[in-house]
Amino acid sequence: MDNLITQITQALQNSIPSELIVFIISLFPILELRGGIIAATILGIPWQTAYIICVIGNLLPIPFILLFLDKIFEWLKKTRFKGLVDKLESKAMKKSETVKKYKFWGLFAFVAIPLPGTGAWTGALVASFLRMKLKDSILPIILGVLTAGIIVALASYGILNLFFV
Repeated sequence: MDNLITQITQALQNSIPSELIVFIISLFPILELRGGIIAATILGIPWQTAYIICVIGNLLPIPFILLFLDKIFEWLKKTRFKGLVDKLESKAMKKSETVKKYKFWGLFAFVAIPLPGTGAWTGALVASFLRMKLKDSILPIILGVLTAGIIVALASYGILNLFFV
């Protein structure tokens, strides 16, 4: 992932402002907030600024995913993308057990713990497939993104060294 982020950052660095690069990276699934914060470290953006930009970028698509994913997937299943949709649904359902069992706290932990395959996009995907209501899924996703942002910023910017050195 770091290599991909470096390539994107280098490709866009001379074309658009650094903060916009970080914002765009944070919008993308898989890269999300984690990728945006890593890009911010490469671009020399202060961690406080990076945190705010990445949280906003990561959260922006989430209400749309929660509200419209079912309709979009239903439509895509009628096209040549049916296989991709089935694969995404299968992946999300495999990751849904914790969310199913612990609901709010399960969804929060799933989004908050910055591991591969977790994050706001996958959390929203899981919530959508579990037919969680927007009011029941948006808060744990927001809190999860805020928490993941703190964890990744602390690790990426070396701030943990201040506490343990």
